[in-house]
Amino acid sequence: MMRRGTVADVIRSGAMSISRRSFLTGAATAGLSSGLGALAYVNTVRADTVLSRNSLAIPALMDGRAEAGQTIFDLALQAGSRQFFPGLMTPTLGINGDFLGPTVRCRAGQNVTMKVTNKLGFASTLHWHGLHVPAKADGGPHQVIASNAVWSPSFKIQQKGGLFWYHSHMMHRTGSQVNAGLAGLILVEDEESSALDLPHEYGVDDIPLVIQDRRFRDDGSFDYMTAMPDMMMGFKGDVILVNGTVSPELTLQRQRTRLRLLNGSNARIYNIARSDGRSVVQIATDGSLLERAVERRSVRLGPGERAEILVDAMPDSSFALISLPDDAGGRGPGMMGMMGAAGNDAQFTILMLRAGKLDTVKTPLPDRLVDVPSWNAAKAQRTRRFVLGMGMMGGMGMRGGMGRMGGGMMGMTINGRSMDMERIDERVPLGATEIWSISNATPLSHPFHIHDIQFRVLERDGVPAPPYERGLKDTVMVDPGETVRVITRFEDFADPSHPYMYHCHILEHEDAGMMGQFVVV
Repeated sequence: MMRRGTVADVIRSGAMSISRRSFLTGAATAGLSSGLGALAYVNTVRADTVLSRNSLAIPALMDGRAEAGQTIFDLALQAGSRQFFPGLMTPTLGINGDFLGPTVRCRAGQNVTMKVTNKLGFASTLHWHGLHVPAKADGGPHQVIASNAVWSPSFKIQQKGGLFWYHSHMMHRTGSQVNAGLAGLILVEDEESSALDLPHEYGVDDIPLVIQDRRFRDDGSFDYMTAMPDMMMGFKGDVILVNGTVSPELTLQRQRTRLRLLNGSNARIYNIARSDGRSVVQIATDGSLLERAVERRSVRLGPGERAEILVDAMPDSSFALISLPDDAGGRGPGMMGMMGAAGNDAQFTILMLRAGKLDTVKTPLPDRLVDVPSWNAAKAQRTRRFVLGMGMMGGMGMRGGMGRMGGGMMGMTINGRSMDMERIDERVPLGATEIWSISNATPLSHPFHIHDIQFRVLERDGVPAPPYERGLKDTVMVDPGETVRVITRFEDFADPSHPYMYHCHILEHEDAGMMGQFVVV
């Protein structure tokens, strides 16, 4: 029987080694394992069959402290433990707490310093996902924070109002460290979005939702990377957590509630809808509000993506946020197709919503929300092409971030190359407007994330982006066989010595090499 290590053991080892026995078992079952039997929960639970619910935790709101013209945010990376299930303590990691971190709230134009203290006992990083910051302040794999060290990057908030997040980006360790709890939200406010009559009272009618999936062992500890599908598909759990809460329930206080959604999972795709079949209204994408609200039956989010939705409720009603089956990925033949079908094909409950007597909505939703920056594709200086690839390879070393499986190597690549910290893959001129064309040559869907910038999605396989995808974004889903074209402008920061990353945001794929580096010069 395989020895089960602690969370720290998994993180220190990188959790990238999988035995041949696990490979064969995983390939045969293409399923998920859990000592707590929670797979049945995730696959079969419905809103009307759950007998016990837990009140949804709301992350603490952190506005920082003023010091010498800066706003200082004190963030401590630390180990802890959390009781997710009665009578069982789970070793965890967190920021200023035992699991996850506070919501860092800042305003456009604000000068901030992120004072990050590493109390973990091993190295880590903290990346400001979606923020436009200098490369040396980005928190990627080059900005390692040693044990007991303090890292204090300073920068100006140059964003539209929106939901962003921070998380570990340690080379070959991102998946394990995020899985253990190193992540939190960043809420950026600006004058344009704040002037709108939208729900905005944090924790009352403006609710952040960090949606994640985990697996647990019999002793309550996290189970991570113990089967072949964990690497090929990315790690998927069988227990859904929202803000670190198992089986969560939220009591609605207003007739209209704003839900700020983050897919904080390592690999799982969510297709979010209401259990009562009613529509939701999407008002934002990753990096900004939309120009106009869009009514939708479901909202699909890949790892790293965000969206904001409005849900209306009637007094004394209840319904759930659920995830519908997602069949866009895993369409390849043989084992890969089977694994894809086992990955995102379940329907399950994410969050129960219950309403009592509600404060009513006094004003209608604005016809127009904000102006979203756009760039003229005809004036783009260059189109860069990126092809996402994966497969079994033989005779390759570990330098590029390969994961060993049985007698072969699992190769995760972009343009045929795996990540190398010593290699710069792209050099982008400062001020350039560019189109990046991302093609998926694999049987699985991949969320493609670009550091430094926010972009606009131009088209998918030649079809213009739909209205709900026309806000600013930093992460975009690319389905099997699909080509997505995005456009952006690289402004403000040039540094030939410090690179930014672009990568698949399935964290196990990133850790295994589906990542590249670019500098702005």
